Amino acid sequence: MSANPSPTGKQPTATYESAFLKACRREPVPHTPVWFMRQAGRSLPEYRKVREGIPMLESCMRPELVTEITLQPVRRHGVDAAIFFSDIVVPLKAIGIDLDIKPGVGPVVERPIRTRADLDRLRGLTPEDVPYVTEAIGMLTRELGGTPLIGFAGAPFTLASYLVEGGPSRTYENAKAMMYGDPELWADLLDRLADITAAFLKVQIEAGADAVQLFDSWVGALAPVDYRRSVMPASAKVFRAVEGYGVPRIHFGVGTGELLGLMGEAGADVVGVDWRVPLDEAARRVGPGKALQGNLDPTLLFSTTEAVEARTAEILQAAAGLEGHVFNLGHGVLPSTNPDALTRLVEYVHTRTAR
Repeated sequence: MSANPSPTGKQPTATYESAFLKACRREPVPHTPVWFMRQAGRSLPEYRKVREGIPMLESCMRPELVTEITLQPVRRHGVDAAIFFSDIVVPLKAIGIDLDIKPGVGPVVERPIRTRADLDRLRGLTPEDVPYVTEAIGMLTRELGGTPLIGFAGAPFTLASYLVEGGPSRTYENAKAMMYGDPELWADLLDRLADITAAFLKVQIEAGADAVQLFDSWVGALAPVDYRRSVMPASAKVFRAVEGYGVPRIHFGVGTGELLGLMGEAGADVVGVDWRVPLDEAARRVGPGKALQGNLDPTLLFSTTEAVEARTAEILQAAAGLEGHVFNLGHGVLPSTNPDALTRLVEYVHTRTAR
């Protein structure tokens, strides 16, 4: 059941009036809601304990483990939303792409996608491919009560960059070579990935996710003209595919200051902002009708409490005139972050913004 009324006639759940969903809808909130990207992960000793000896992709396919990991930061930090524990390559693995997440490296694809014939390996995703997702979200929504659950997926460009490069890249030379040199193949690749991504998000929403975030982690490597021409159509297709569910749609990328307006134009309700652009300037670039999410530099959490609170106060001041604001970091929680710093940050934002 989704958190908002949908064409299926479902009624709003207990999460509908939560601070997080109200902020996403640009409605008045009792306090600025807070959650953190990668809040469920290596910064928590309880996470490291339950994951011990279990490969990453396998851990994403065990519903009870997914449930426990997703709940851990909600219990510890008192955040205003949980984010489903998974990985952006899970849907690719589910449709048969030969890949693995190697510790210290990231996703590695055995046979990269480089030719038109390779596209045949990208079949459509069905709910039957990811039964563990449906089961885990069902368990989570029962446990979370009034705390919303955010589902997520990797955006077509970021998935394509892994598939074409064969793994993480700093330059994306193979992906960009395809984008510039064979634009028809590139467009067809991203279109297939848009369908897979939309199907993965639909599974999560229909299982009970209250909002969804599209991670285009590496799209900041592109110029605006290339984003508009070669990436935006696929991202927009994903957002259109889930629009009818009525759940908030968040769009986030790193180093995307020059793309913020286009990312909002692609169809998100909430645009995530990294730490490089002040929120008031980000609002000007995005334009009216969107909430913003962000944007504390994750490395500030290694500094003093006073430094964290001073910068957080500046961010909240920059956000004071926004239509809607969800406090977050400008990227994910770094693995060696002290969890107590996150707990203190949540308390500080809640206290400072209490209406």
